[in-house]
Amino acid sequence: MSRPAAPAGAESATKPSAGRVEVRSIDYVPLAERHGKAWHLGPVWIMATATVASVAIGLIGVAAGANLFWSLAGIVLGSLFGTFFSAFHSAQGPQLGLPQMVQSRPQFGYRGAVLVWVFVLISYIGYNVFAGALGGDTLQNVVGGSSKAWAPVVVGAALLLAVFGYDSIHRLSRWLLALFLVAYAFFSVAAITTFDLPDGALDPGRFSWLPFLLQFAVSAGYLISWAPYVSDYSRYLPPDVGVRSTFLWTYLGMALSSIWLLSLGALIAQAFTDLGPIETIRTAGDAIFPGFGATALLVALPGLIIVIALNLYGASLTLLAIVDSFKPVRPTARVRLTAVLSVSVVGLALQYALPPDFLTAIGTFLVFLLYFFGPWTAINLVDFFVVRKGHYSIREIFNPHGMYGRWSRPGLAAYLIGFAASVPFQSTAIYTGPIAKALDGIDVAHFVGIAASGIAYWFLTRSLDLEAERDRIAEADLGLEDLAKAHANPNDSPQ
Repeated sequence: MSRPAAPAGAESATKPSAGRVEVRSIDYVPLAERHGKAWHLGPVWIMATATVASVAIGLIGVAAGANLFWSLAGIVLGSLFGTFFSAFHSAQGPQLGLPQMVQSRPQFGYRGAVLVWVFVLISYIGYNVFAGALGGDTLQNVVGGSSKAWAPVVVGAALLLAVFGYDSIHRLSRWLLALFLVAYAFFSVAAITTFDLPDGALDPGRFSWLPFLLQFAVSAGYLISWAPYVSDYSRYLPPDVGVRSTFLWTYLGMALSSIWLLSLGALIAQAFTDLGPIETIRTAGDAIFPGFGATALLVALPGLIIVIALNLYGASLTLLAIVDSFKPVRPTARVRLTAVLSVSVVGLALQYALPPDFLTAIGTFLVFLLYFFGPWTAINLVDFFVVRKGHYSIREIFNPHGMYGRWSRPGLAAYLIGFAASVPFQSTAIYTGPIAKALDGIDVAHFVGIAASGIAYWFLTRSLDLEAERDRIAEADLGLEDLAKAHANPNDSPQ
């Protein structure tokens, strides 16, 4: 695997640290600025899923008619499946030192990647609409007042964290981890030993395909939805942490915490029916002992703030990458902060239009994310691990006239093939394809889209002259680490 080097834009370099505004955005992180350990990824992804949103997603299968046994099966299998893709994307970060979306240019082209980035930007904002509403609902339930009035407070706290950036997100996740683990370990054990379950809740004979696959799909979609930006939070790690360690720490943190909290949601949904996600957690906690419900909600609130911060941070990078594809962006702290503020304002405005049927809305949203992200993740991973095997020119990724072209036909064609192949299999409240109808509404579109796009991309790239490409990479990136050091300007921070 070739060692990456800095593209144009390295002049904004400075090593980030907690308590200091991060300067870098879509530009390459030089080796001299790399720091941290692979295990630091575990707390980030535990806290990213340590939210009432995770518990709420665990309610969906039960709400759709599955019993606890099959809801848990859908949660476990969906989480293990979805995390597989996100963890492999995380492993790309230390090797390339670039944000996740910028890494898509070799597969889709300098401008072609924008077609995917638009969907990603929508997903960031969409998730923040849901997360911000949950944060507002949490404070309304515990403190009083209006959810709409609390939403700007929650988003404002996340905005501050996103402004400080990478290191502050990592360190805050580690600081908060112990509190969350203690509180929710107690919650989980008490729920298992205290709550009475309805007859047949654990009966494997009570199986229904539709709610099982719905829970599988939303669980997998929830975790695949992290794929477009997981390496944003691993790109400062030194490349010698290795692909395996980066993968494992991301996988374990994300998968185990998701399985745990989604399963907790399914358990309390069986015991307390016909309630919204916040009310379910509050009621379940108070059933253990009075007042614990409010404590459980407040302990999970920092996780929501971290999630919103992750989305704001990633959305700002994606927005800058989109702009950069049409007009080159000099990556500075001021430019990044402008992008962070812009996406936070848009997301906050949309919160006031949140549909009243929260569970249906988030279920449909997550399933559609899987439709759009499935083809992209397959193409990106096949290119990195199978076709080019990690060999990319960092400088050429930032060159609109470079070796990857403005529009890459193999990537774009494979994406359209994968998405088109999935359409007949799609089944949501908005649209149901003909094959899904024939299967009584069973949705296997995610499998079809991922498989079709991955196979199509591998087939369409067989003619690539990879030896010639690697020679060009070596020539293009020669001496760029030294250039990054020479152009470093630590005074570019707005502090």
